[in-house]
Amino acid sequence: MSETRVILRRAVIADLPTVAAIERESFVDPWSEETFLQALEVWADTFFVAQVGNEIAGFIVGGLEDTGEAIYGHVCNFAVTRTYQGHGIGRLLLRRAEHQFAIHLAEGVQLEVRASNIHAQSFYQKNGYQPVFIVAGYYANGEDAILMMKWFF
Repeated sequence: MSETRVILRRAVIADLPTVAAIERESFVDPWSEETFLQALEVWADTFFVAQVGNEIAGFIVGGLEDTGEAIYGHVCNFAVTRTYQGHGIGRLLLRRAEHQFAIHLAEGVQLEVRASNIHAQSFYQKNGYQPVFIVAGYYANGEDAILMMKWFF
């Protein structure tokens, strides 16, 4: 990656075709562009893209969950295009989402990651997330998920 600055900004409708393309590149069971549109309508405040020059290098979609006892951020979807992986963009996106969750008084953040995705689990652990429990059969192909949490307080 050149010396071009990374700009983190809220996603807009015009970003969705590129976000969906990154999603298809990244996951075996990708969200559709329509699903991203619905996410943007519901979670516009916590849906961010990383822009490098004129390119979208990655995205993160999050939401807030209120259990009645506490508010948590939830990373619902997150990917960086292969071209920009390993350049710190994922860490920047994750921190931006965490910051937004904290603004909304979240006590922490949860996410699900494939049990087989050791690389992602390691990334999350390096960023302060801890495995909490396994969700059996979480993914469409029956694979288990590991629910991971990061607490702010």
